[in-house]
Amino acid sequence: MKRDDQCEIFTFDEAKVSRLQEEILSEDVDMMAGMFKALADKTRMHIAYALSLEPELCVCDIAQITNTSSATASHHLRTLKKLGLARHRKQGKLAFYSLEDGHIRQMIKMAYEHSQEERV
Repeated sequence: MKRDDQCEIFTFDEAKVSRLQEEILSEDVDMMAGMFKALADKTRMHIAYALSLEPELCVCDIAQITNTSSATASHHLRTLKKLGLARHRKQGKLAFYSLEDGHIRQMIKMAYEHSQEERV
């Protein structure tokens, strides 16, 4: 059965295909995929969204915001940190987290804005 959402030829622009194959293989696509995979978890997205609204939050406050235990919040925060999405600092007995940089904040903001768009 013929489908209208598939090409009927093998390659349309060989030069473009070759150039893009090399480029996507040379970039760190695994790291990008890991970032999106981390944010695909609902709790981690809640945390990242909260951190996009406040410059820094304590782990205990993040646990309260997300209705999780401190241990669970810490686990998710460590995952975000390991993947380069968050950073932390220790102050006495408190641990504070923030998003790694403005790029991450912008990515979260864009995802939120996109989720608010009306679907046609």
